[in-house]
Amino acid sequence: MSSRPTSSPAPTSGGTRWGFDADAVRVLLLDLDGVLVDTRPVMERAWHQVRKDHGLDVPFGEYERHLGRPFADIMQQLGLADAEPIHQTYSKASTAASHLARQFDGVMEVLHAFAAADWRLGIVTSKPLSRATPLLAQLGVPFGTVRTPNGVGRGKPAPDPILLALIDLGADPADALYVGDMAVDQEAARRAGVSYVHAGWGYGTPSPPAPVVAASPKELLRLMDTGPILEGSLV
Repeated sequence: MSSRPTSSPAPTSGGTRWGFDADAVRVLLLDLDGVLVDTRPVMERAWHQVRKDHGLDVPFGEYERHLGRPFADIMQQLGLADAEPIHQTYSKASTAASHLARQFDGVMEVLHAFAAADWRLGIVTSKPLSRATPLLAQLGVPFGTVRTPNGVGRGKPAPDPILLALIDLGADPADALYVGDMAVDQEAARRAGVSYVHAGWGYGTPSPPAPVVAASPKELLRLMDTGPILEGSLV
């Protein structure tokens, strides 16, 4: 049986499971922003500071469209030169506004459930390590690897960070699944040969062909079939 998810919608009754071979998928890789932690208020405030300090007429919505890529790539997508000074302003403002970040409802419980079921967990994010580390520490979950733009390789949508995370965990692409919330996450997973689930509670929309979409973090438990989930318990 294939370990890849089907694109069928989640069943609402009858107790049937979504289309995964749960025995074959034992590595869960996750994006950070928009999947584990709601950092949109942080990013919006930081981008406001960038616009003010650098005189940019680029609304936050335009910046947000490119989330998931490394910061320098976003600047290139927006046609902005001198990315490093802008990045310094953004990083400083993000750190100052970090108290605005909030975990999505149910995230901590879901991660602990996967860990208790002996899944190997990893993070693949475009957030710099210095800003990702405090957010991850709040989750209290043993991540086996954290891949950020601070390391080697290309950033998303290239497959490099996902493949490097799998190397860290000693796993094959067929053993893993990546949860993201942007089209670049979906593309990175496809190019890495890893199954993908779209976080419907996040910031972006997936690209064709339509992937499986989880409506909430708790729905990932039903999707993966990590344990006995009673009908209706995730509604």
